[in-house]
Amino acid sequence: MSKQIINTTKAPAPIGPYNQSVKAGDLLFISGQVAINPDSNELVMGDIKTETHQVMQNLEAILHEAKLTFEHVVKTNIFLSDMSNFATVNEVYGSYFNGDFPARETVAVKGLPKNVNVEISMIATVTL
Repeated sequence: MSKQIINTTKAPAPIGPYNQSVKAGDLLFISGQVAINPDSNELVMGDIKTETHQVMQNLEAILHEAKLTFEHVVKTNIFLSDMSNFATVNEVYGSYFNGDFPARETVAVKGLPKNVNVEISMIATVTL
């Protein structure tokens, strides 16, 4: 099985030694995304709703580069700096899907890169 690196300028460049996503077999593994605007390379931290929308837009850009949509997502991991943001993040996250939600866990962590409030990673299938 070979792997293919998939990156796009429409999502933030990695801030460490990793790629935005890696396709291996029929799966696309998307690295955790935070609320960095890819055009300005600045954090979008107005409120948790705005921050979550930016994260989801970054994930969508990577999916699009791989010629996939949120329908292809089979698993997500959501990391929150504070579980009190769960309901708002859940509302924004859910608005990007059309019913067939992927498997998921949401955990609170002590800290996230750049002191953001939410980070989300995904696994998508390239076939439906």
